[in-house]
This record gives sequence, C-alpha cells and structure tokens, in this order.
Amino acid sequence: MEPNSNFTENQLLLSSAQLQEQLEQQKALASVIVRIRESLDLEKIFQTTVTQVRQLLNADRVAVFQFDREQNWEGEFVSEDVAIGWDSAMAVKVYDHCFGEQFAASYEQGRVQAVADIYKAGLSDCHLAILSKFQVQANLVVPLSRKQELWGLLCIHQCSETREWKESEIEFIRQIADHLVVAIQQGKHLHEVQLQAAKLAQAVQRDQVIAKIVDEIRSPLDIETIFKTTTQEIRKLLQADRVAIFSFNPDWSGNFVAESFAEGWTALVGIQPAIADTYLQQTQGGRYVNNETFIVNDIYQAGLTDCHITLLEQFQTKAFATAPILQGDQLWGIIAVYQNASPREWQSYEVESLSKIGRHIGVAVRHHKLLAYAQYQAEQQKTLTSVITRIRESLDLDTIFHTTVTEARQMLQADRVAVFRFDPQKDWEGEFISEDFVSECNSVMAEKVYDYCFGENFAHLYAQGRVNAIADIYQGKFPGCYVQILAKFQVRANMVAPLLKEGELWGLLCIHQCTAPRYWQPSEIEFASQIAEQLGVALKQDSYLKQVQMQVVQLAEATEREKAMERQELLAATIDKIRQSLDIKTIFRTTTHAVRELLEVERIAIYRFNPDWSGKFVADSFKDGWKAVVQTQPMIIETFEDTDDDNELPRNETFVPIREGEKLWGLLVAYQNSQPRYWKEEEINLLAQVGVQLGIAIQQAELLEQTKRQTLELSQTLQELKQTQTRLIQGEKMAGLGQLLAGVAHEINNPISFIFGNLIHLSEYTQELLKVVKLYRQNSSILPTIQEQIDKSDLDFLIEDLPKTLESMKVGTERICDIVLSLRNFSRTDEAELKPVDIHEGLDSTLLILGHRLKNNNDRPAIEIIKQYDNLPLIECYPAQLNQVFMNLLSNSIDALEEKFNTIQQRSLKLLQTCPRIPLTIWINTHAINNQIVIRIADNGLGIPEEVRSHIFDPFFTTKAPGKGTGLGLSISHQIVVEKHHGQMKCSSKPGEGTEFLIEIPCGN
Repeated sequence: MEPNSNFTENQLLLSSAQLQEQLEQQKALASVIVRIRESLDLEKIFQTTVTQVRQLLNADRVAVFQFDREQNWEGEFVSEDVAIGWDSAMAVKVYDHCFGEQFAASYEQGRVQAVADIYKAGLSDCHLAILSKFQVQANLVVPLSRKQELWGLLCIHQCSETREWKESEIEFIRQIADHLVVAIQQGKHLHEVQLQAAKLAQAVQRDQVIAKIVDEIRSPLDIETIFKTTTQEIRKLLQADRVAIFSFNPDWSGNFVAESFAEGWTALVGIQPAIADTYLQQTQGGRYVNNETFIVNDIYQAGLTDCHITLLEQFQTKAFATAPILQGDQLWGIIAVYQNASPREWQSYEVESLSKIGRHIGVAVRHHKLLAYAQYQAEQQKTLTSVITRIRESLDLDTIFHTTVTEARQMLQADRVAVFRFDPQKDWEGEFISEDFVSECNSVMAEKVYDYCFGENFAHLYAQGRVNAIADIYQGKFPGCYVQILAKFQVRANMVAPLLKEGELWGLLCIHQCTAPRYWQPSEIEFASQIAEQLGVALKQDSYLKQVQMQVVQLAEATEREKAMERQELLAATIDKIRQSLDIKTIFRTTTHAVRELLEVERIAIYRFNPDWSGKFVADSFKDGWKAVVQTQPMIIETFEDTDDDNELPRNETFVPIREGEKLWGLLVAYQNSQPRYWKEEEINLLAQVGVQLGIAIQQAELLEQTKRQTLELSQTLQELKQTQTRLIQGEKMAGLGQLLAGVAHEINNPISFIFGNLIHLSEYTQELLKVVKLYRQNSSILPTIQEQIDKSDLDFLIEDLPKTLESMKVGTERICDIVLSLRNFSRTDEAELKPVDIHEGLDSTLLILGHRLKNNNDRPAIEIIKQYDNLPLIECYPAQLNQVFMNLLSNSIDALEEKFNTIQQRSLKLLQTCPRIPLTIWINTHAINNQIVIRIADNGLGIPEEVRSHIFDPFFTTKAPGKGTGLGLSISHQIVVEKHHGQMKCSSKPGEGTEFLIEIPCGN
C-alpha cells in the first residue's frame, strides 16, 4: 500500500505544479492582452508584445515579421526584442525568398511551426541559411492571419541552445497571436477612418468653394451671364490661364461660347469656321459621352496625335483639364481649364471640382433649353389644336390638306410643306396633291414627278410609322435616285412623316428646307408625326364616310333594304352627334341612347377594359323595366363556348370592339333580354361602325384633354416666371433706393459735419468778443461816433440774441445729423449679409424718415406714435431688408389713418356737421418670447375686411387706386420675414377699429 500511496502523492504534486504553471501563464497572458488593448498604435503594441513574451518565455529573441504579398511573399521584421549578446534582425532587413514555396499555404491554414533544433528538422537550405544568419537554434513560429489572409508571423527564437517547446507555450503564443491579429485589424480600421476624415475635410472645404460658384451660376436667368460668371470664378478658383466652355454642333464639331483668360492670351470665342476635332467627330463625343474627364499635364508628353497637338497649339495651351457638360443624358459641350504658360500637374480635387461645375452648368443649360422649349411647345400645341379643329370642321380632304400644309409651314418656318399621295396601282408611284411654299422655292405640283426608287428603299419603313428626318441630303448615304429627285425640287433638308389609312401607307407629309441644311429638333419631329396622325384620322374618316355613302347607295337600290337604309341614316346622325361633342360622357350617353333606338334593342352598354383585362361598364341605355349595369366595381365578361352549329343558336347579345388607335379600349354591347334574337349582318356592321367612331372620339377627346392640360401647365409656369421677374425688379428698386439714401446721407454728412464742428469754435470766439466789448464799455470813455454806432446797432440786443442764434444753429445741425444717421441706418448698403443689429435702431430710423408724413398738415392732424420697446438682444438678420418691411408696414398704417380721417371728414361735410376730433395713433410694441423677437405694429384706422385680409400677401393684390400701389409691398415683406428670416408674419384686423401686423423672428438666424 505504501508504494501506491507515494505514487498518488507524486501525481498530485505534479498536477498541482502544472496547475500552478498554467495559472502563471494565464496571468501573463492577461497582462499581455491588457497591454495590447491599452493602445491603438501598432508599433507600440508590437513592441510591448515582443518584450513581454520574451521575458515570459525566457527566449533569446521575439520578433514580428510582416509579408508583402505583392512581392511574392517577401517581407521583413517590423518589431523585435532581443537579449544582450545576440544580433538584431531589424538592422539586417533580410527577406525570406523561399518562404512562399514551402510554408505560405500551411501558415494560411493556421499551422504553428515548432522546431526544437533547426539542424535536425529537415529544413530547406535557404531557410536554414536565413535562420543561421540570425544565430537561431530553436524556432517557434505562429501565423498572424487576418480574414483568412496571412499578414505576418510571430517568431520566438532560442539562440543559445536547442529547446523543446511545451504544448502550453505553443498555446500561449497562439493566443497572443490571436489578440495581435485583432489589434492589427483595429489599427487598419483606425488608419482607414483617419484617411476618410482627411478626405472629408478636404471635400468640405472644396464643396464650400464650389457651392459659392454654384450659387453664382443659379442666380441669373440669362445663360450668357451664367457662362461668363462661371468661367471667371473657375479661373479664379484654379488659378489657370484660361477657362472656356465649348458647345457641340449636331455633327460633333463645335465652337467656344464663353471664356475667361488672363491678359496676354488670344480669345477663342468667335473663331470661324466651327472647330472640328476628328476624334470627337468619329467617336461622337468620345469619353465625354460616358461622363468621363480628360486631363493632360503636358501635351508634348501625353502621347497625343500630331493633329491634336496642332489644334491645342492654336489654343496656346501646354496643359489642360476637361469635363463634360451633360444636358440630361445628352452631351451638350465641354468645360475646359487651360494652362498656357507651362505644363501643370492637375490635382484630383481640381478635376473633381471641374466635373461638379460641369454638372451644374448642364443643369443650367437644361433649364434654359426647357424654358425655350416650353414656349416653343406652347406654340406647337396651339398650332396643333388649330389644325385638329380645322380637320374636324371639314370632311373635304382637299380643304383639310390645304389647311394642314399652310399651318404646318408657318409653325415650322419651313420652305415647303406638301402632301404626297401614292397610286397603289402603279408600284409606289405617286404625286404631290397639296402644298404651301415660299416664293424662293419652285412648286412641286406642276412637275408631276414620280419617285421610282421609293418602294425599294423606304416603303416598308414608312408603312411601320417611321418618321424620316434628314439634316443634309448630301451628307448621308442615300441612293442616287433619291438625292436626284430631292435636288430637282431644291431640297437640302428633308423631314417625311407617313400618312397611314387603316394601317396601309396612303401617302407622305413632306417638310422641305431648300435654302440650307437644317437639324430637325425632336419636338419638330413629334409635331410632324402628330399632324400626320391627324391626317390619317381624316383619311380614315373620309374612308368611313365613303363606305357609309356606298352602303346608303346600295340600300337605296334595294327596296327590301329600306329599313337598313333608314338605320344607316340614323347611324350617320349618331356619328354626327359623336363628332359634335368632345365630352366623353356626353358622347357615351348620346351614342348608347341613339344606337338602342336604332337597333330597337332593350339595352346598349359600353364596357371598358382595365390593364389586367378586367373591366367595368361605364355607360348604358336601357328600356323601362330593366336595371342599370353601370357599376363601380370591376367585373369580367364570361366567354361563350362554341358549338358545331353556332349559326342556328339564338344569341341574346352581340358586341364589337372599341379601339383607341391600335389599342383595344373596350366593347360596345347590344342586349336583348326578354327573348332570343338573331343578329343580322347589317346590324353587326352598323354596331361595328359606331364602335369605330367611338374609338376615334375617345382618341380625340384624350388628345384634346392632354392639350388643355399642357396648355394650363405652361400658363401656370409663365405666370410664375412673371411673378418672379417682378419680385426681382422690386428688389433691385429697393436696393437702388438704399444706395441713393446712403449716397445722399454721405453727401449731406460732410458739409453738416463741417458746419457743426465750426459752430463750437464760432460760439467760443463770439463769447470772447462779447467779453471784450463789455469790458471796453465799462473801462474806457466811448467816443461820440462809437456811441452813436452802438445806439444805432442796438448792441444790447445783439449781445443778448447772438448766443441764442448760435444755439439754434447748433440744434438745427444736430437735427440734420440725426436725419443723416437715420438715412444711413435705414439704407445699410454695406450690410447685405447676416449680422447682429438692434431692431429698435431700424424702427427709429424708419420713423425719422417718415417724420414728414406723421406731422399735422392742412389736410389732417398729426399722427401720434406710441412706442413700447422691451429690452431686446441683438438679432442676426438682414437689416436693410427688415427696414424695408418696417417702411412698408408703417407707410400702409399712415395711408390707413389718412383714409380714415378723410372718410369721417367727408361724412361730416355731407351732414353739415363739425368734424369731431379724430385721434390718429400708431402703436409699436417689441418684446422677446421663447427665443423669438416679436414686433407688433398696429393702428386705429378703418381696418381691413375679411375678404381683403385673406389676400393681402398675394402678389399684385392691391386695393389702392391705379398708380398708387403695385400690390407687391406686403408680398415682398412676407417673403423677407418668412423665407429670408425663417419667421412668421400675420395680420389681424377688425373693420372700423384698426389693423395689427405681427412679426416673429427667431433669435438664432
């Protein structure tokens, strides 16, 4: 028993020693982890780690090795701690060239290499040579992997002797490596965040400068002013020799339209002819179409073509940076910065700034184009509506064609507009049947020329609805016969829209420009397409009319079809009713009622499809005793199964399609509810014709509604532009008034200051002279002549009155100085930006300027001003604009009080009564509430009726007589308070008692 007992005791002692050793390792590990987490600096973390690990493991060297993945697994030691007597691995900077071949893959998988003796471990010669160079005998290496990517190694070297590495030591180093990896990740994230912060700071500073330029771009409405301001500001920002804006032509040539350049360089704007860059023409905009910039630091070192360098030398440039100007998705032009004196290294932020400015110029160009396009489109829609109305007014094709070519030519300002008709019996030959042309062009109708090459090249395209627009017939690859025919008619530019009749190509609408090439705009092409479509409708109507007439003739020839002929007449009447109205509900109501009586059925209904092919009944006409089928909820019409003997079955309903153009819009349905009915072919045909007319009516009503909606939108836009323009003019007037007041105040101030300053000395000199005179009278005998002059001059009165006169002059000059100061305070021409001011100063200045209107005169007594000023802090505002608000409100209050006095006075005169005393008072109250300044200006005038008060802030609304008010004062005042100062402006009034205006302005503007 004793030997076993000793064995157990030894096991317990050994286990206790292992536990104690593990405990010490855990403490050491915790200490190292705490040191690692105390810092975010990787160098400090590495140094702390290698120092602590070497001391804890009692190793000769501990080092951190980092790989350079781009250099084929080469790397170097970035941190170490080495015992005295051993060489440093840092100083040698040795790279392990054989690492990747043997160990990279293993270390990436997390392998730990523990070598007790490098000479017995079977290492490669290159690896063994490197370790021997560092005096290593035993080696322990743990990988540092970040996101499955090998970053480096943690190396423990034993140089003095071989060493058997314990499992606990390996596990200890592995845990240290895990925490080092976390520290490496945190360090990388910190570095990335710092880089992002630096980039953001640069971007903010750059954006501030760009924002200033953008504000200057957006302020004017004139595109030339925008170009001029932009080029000047960018050249100033980038310190360049020249900044220019280049606009493309449709053929990708172009011209400089604006520039700003330093003194000594030649202008590029106005160069003739157009500048042609063959690369841009061949690539149709090149890289700029893809919104890419292009920079060249030295044109002679950038590998440019000789022709490109020659072109740039004409611009006197040595280096340039360019960015596209996109109008929506289309390339409009280029903004270019040129350095002419020498090459230049362009910075990324400069190119980015140029690109941003280019985008904003594109927006400005787009707005300018949209405004011009909107005006042009309004004229187009007006002309289109006129043509459609003329087409609807007549069923005679010759009249319709003549009206169309005349109106279209005037709208498009073309040299010739003509209608060409094909003869289907002669293989696409044809002739012009109507035209309108200018006197410089020849008529195309007299020649009767046939286009023999049309069918081979263009017929199938026009049959598909294609509109062909040619800017220059000599610049395209067209058949010789086609060019020959057009040249015979003097045509240089050509636009052709097909005229389709029931899906078949009937003819062409031709627009010719004879004098010069012409680049047809999309709106012009769309206009021609719509005109052609309306002519197609007219052709279809003419076709239907001829069909109806033919049917009427056939019915008239057969006596057994007298009833069918009557129905055709009623059908024509129904169609006429459909065409007489553009209101779709009226058309539906008229049509269903007329067709029900026409076919003598019990119900006629119109069913409309939804996009998912469900639908609902939108109109019906039914015989007494039946219920309406018009419902709000969607429904689906069930299909009917076919039978072998379908013609023998009675069908209680029949329906025909209603098409809006090529689109199936709905169904026209006839019901016989009380009994079966066999529908005759002529009844179905009649129903089908009504369905076609309904489709045309729906299409025309939709087109008219769209035209009205667009016209309304354009009218509203034009009204808004007028209002904006008027406000700008009013603002310029007030700015001019402020400058005038400031100038007057400055001019008056100089002589008044001179007089006021000299009055002090004059008073002192006068007092001294009077003392001398008095002393002379008292202490010397006065000669008779002097005594006589004294008596004649009334010296005593002069001695008494002269100081009073000087004092009166002093008071007067002080009053003028106050008025000058008030004028300067009111105008504040040097205070256009936000700044802290005293509100009371502005109110008092305004009152002083209006002082002449407050005094009594022959027409009314004086107006009393009652001021109740609170202690207000200085408030950040636009002082000159607030003074404008005070001037408007106080002037309106004075007008209201004068109107009240005149009204009461006139009433007393009519009643032959003495006019009672009428108090005229204006109250001005200021106080601060909840971080806001509140200003109340009230009067005891006649007040404002509610129907007027609700419109007082509307632009151009005024109740004053013509010539006494524009209706903009209160509107602009409201805009200044609400939009410029983020405050509120309210008005309350009781008729007969007075009016009060309340202004609230936040203190934190």
